[in-house]
Amino acid sequence: MRRFYPYASYLKPVRWHLLAGVLLGLVYAASSGFGLPYMVKFVFPKIFTEGAPVMSNREIFLIALWLPAIFTLRGVSGYLNTYLVQYGGTRILEQLRLDYFRKLQVLPLAFLQRNSSGDLISRGVSDTNQLQVTLSNLANELVKQPGTLVAALGYLTYLAFTESGVGLVLVCLASVPLCIFPIRFAGRKLVRRAVQLQTELGSLTDRFSENLSASREVRAFSLEEREVARFSISTRLLLTSQMKVVKYAKALPPAIEIISAFGLAATFIYAYRSGLELAPFLSIITALYVCYDPIKKLAALSNDTKRGAAALDRLEYVLNEPVAIADPASPVPVGRLKGNLVFDHVTFSYKDDEPALRDVSVTIPAGTVCALVGPSGAGKTTFVNLVPRFFDTASGRVTFDGIDVRDLRLADLRANIALVSQDPFLFKDSIYNNLLLGRETATRAEVEQAAREAHAHDFILSLPAGYDTVVGERGATLSGGQRQRIALARAFLRNAPVLILDEATSALDSESESAIQLALRKLVVGKTVLIIAHRFSTIRDASMILVFDRGRIAASGTHAALYDTSPLYKTLYDRQSTAA
Repeated sequence: MRRFYPYASYLKPVRWHLLAGVLLGLVYAASSGFGLPYMVKFVFPKIFTEGAPVMSNREIFLIALWLPAIFTLRGVSGYLNTYLVQYGGTRILEQLRLDYFRKLQVLPLAFLQRNSSGDLISRGVSDTNQLQVTLSNLANELVKQPGTLVAALGYLTYLAFTESGVGLVLVCLASVPLCIFPIRFAGRKLVRRAVQLQTELGSLTDRFSENLSASREVRAFSLEEREVARFSISTRLLLTSQMKVVKYAKALPPAIEIISAFGLAATFIYAYRSGLELAPFLSIITALYVCYDPIKKLAALSNDTKRGAAALDRLEYVLNEPVAIADPASPVPVGRLKGNLVFDHVTFSYKDDEPALRDVSVTIPAGTVCALVGPSGAGKTTFVNLVPRFFDTASGRVTFDGIDVRDLRLADLRANIALVSQDPFLFKDSIYNNLLLGRETATRAEVEQAAREAHAHDFILSLPAGYDTVVGERGATLSGGQRQRIALARAFLRNAPVLILDEATSALDSESESAIQLALRKLVVGKTVLIIAHRFSTIRDASMILVFDRGRIAASGTHAALYDTSPLYKTLYDRQSTAA
């Protein structure tokens, strides 16, 4: 139980619903644990005992009403208890999932890259659902079942004082503590298996996600059977984990029932030898049976708690992950910046022993069109990712107009940067709303003008609903060139002082690329532009070219100067020219 105490704050918004549910649970417990045995002891004998006085129709009617009264009270209170507690549990799930999703939005890209998307989705869906079930059951059963048990024991105690010799029947309850042993044994076994089950479920979700993301490659390389085989292995591992959980979870009820049966048998023997009358004997049997039912349910709740704890462990892996990239305590207030960028002895590593950038120092004045070239893995993408603080430097600093980027609010910093990646992402929404991401306050006219400048306006109008056309997942209903032009239109709309182009024209046909190049010449005026390009034809006119090699800037200058002075640049350029 202590495991869930830090999350008690989630109960606050629904505390009155839960309080009402708890009170109704107590009513259910009293009607079950005390009401049913009492009815067996005092109601039935008045009707079925030989020699009982003749009763009037009114008396028979009132006595007969005990049965529906008890069961109505028990049923209504149990239903309302379950409904109110489930409502509270669902609200808890809503808030927990929201907090989990909110945390994913602020965690650094390095964390997201270390973990598969399928597993993170599984944690946010399956694990939160398991935790919601556990919290709901805890709130529900921890009132009803112990209350029922206490009420039944209270009735037995009451009977012991009112019936001669019945007090010894309480000795038969010695079987109750014996039920603890199978509960503890199964609980220890379930902890590790519950964690394994949630992990396998995450792996299965990841397999689904990966397969759907690679649907074209699966068909292109005829990988259908291979994918089915891999998925079959994942489902079998999940099945094995599920059955291990089932083995121990479902073994508890029959184990407790067997122990309970021995207790009832002992009660039967004592009742026979002591000459106990039928009415008190039946009420004792009913009370003992009512005692054992809560024990079984509490045992199931114990198992459920173990699974909830395993789910919570997986959620806390994300919830407790430090937010390494966050707003500073006292951010420097800024508006629109000019675009002066300085890398001052910057070193960065994705892994401790493999620096992606090594002591990089360079000044990029505002208005500079700076191209980054070099072999794959030389550090070009890492370099530009440090500007919007997708990552933080291990040593050194990056400044924007003389201000360390770590001293700026993330929103202020990124509002001054427009990014067009090699594989732009479009949300499953209208084209208009996807364009509006560039600047949410833009007018319709400004959005359409940005689309014209990116040479996207004409093809958008040719779509069935124009700007209101909803694109598929990741923009799948559009061609690569169309997606790229929409991404460029967002950059036009943002009109930020720093523009990052990561192979921004790679997916365009030659005609579109020529038009976009003309548009880009207009867009880059007065802006600092960082271009990552493998096609040297797109960067020959850059005012500054940085040549990267194994995490260092090996050379810098214009195309003409580098071609004469940098062997690496000359080799890269000639190799591409020869291939062309």
